[in-house]
Amino acid sequence: MSLLVVAIGGNALKGDESGSATEWFEALTRSLPPLLDVLAAGHRLVLTHGNGPQVGEELLRMEIAKLVIPALTLDLCVAETQGSMGFAIQQVLGNLLRGRGLPARVAAVVSQVVVDPADPAFAHPTKPIGTFYRKAQAARLARESGWRIVEDAGRGWRRVVPSPRPLRVVEAPLVRALVDGGMTPIAVGGGGIPVVETDGGLRGVEAVVEKDLASVVLARALGADAVLFLTGVEGVAVGWGTPGQRFLGRLTVGEARRLLAVGEFPPGSMGPKVEAAVEFVEGGGRAVITSLDRVAEAVAGCAGTAIVRGEP
Repeated sequence: MSLLVVAIGGNALKGDESGSATEWFEALTRSLPPLLDVLAAGHRLVLTHGNGPQVGEELLRMEIAKLVIPALTLDLCVAETQGSMGFAIQQVLGNLLRGRGLPARVAAVVSQVVVDPADPAFAHPTKPIGTFYRKAQAARLARESGWRIVEDAGRGWRRVVPSPRPLRVVEAPLVRALVDGGMTPIAVGGGGIPVVETDGGLRGVEAVVEKDLASVVLARALGADAVLFLTGVEGVAVGWGTPGQRFLGRLTVGEARRLLAVGEFPPGSMGPKVEAAVEFVEGGGRAVITSLDRVAEAVAGCAGTAIVRGEP
């Protein structure tokens, strides 16, 4: 059967109320059952996940506590959320599998992702993270902490950090070994911990790697047959939020690039998924964008938006 990389958005762990850790487990118990049908059909899965809301909350904890205890750097915050979220997914999916009478072999891998220290993103941070601040608060934080701060779509001011392109997943061979051993690994959570190669070995850097692009890098290293990018809607739509909104069952690489160029897919939501899907398809793989509840249908080719080779 196929080897599938399934990229789950960080919002899958958010409940309807406070977003507390208890709600993570409740939200996952509601959202993960569709994966059981894919596993029951004999497919091998590697799960990846976002961490946007969670790493933002972790950074806020750092700010609140830094007068008492030194704050962790961003790479360590990514590592912490990888571990906590990976544990939550591992436990809930394992419980669901046992309840279904299926083997509960799930393992979370804290993953490092190599980036280029000369990546232009380090000189031009653009990725908003963390909480929103008033202008005066943002100016103070920029002065005291050396942060880059930008105004974010009229909602307030936020810290921006570099988002370099992923080059290699350090733990890819380990993930491959787990798959070959019949496990369902969880890897590159939140895009993975960004690291650079130095004469003394790997070193973490303060940045955030785009989770969907990291999922493609991992999928290529594993020789995966397909990547499924799971989001909150059933597929890719044009004219989103307008009377002319229309979902697409199929999107060629050429069409996708044209629509990305004219801003049809926002960089903070659908844009990275479409961009990553195009990269994987151009390398010879299969990519589908859909919602988690329709993942089994998407694997069968009956749901979501398939990104395919070809011009408009």
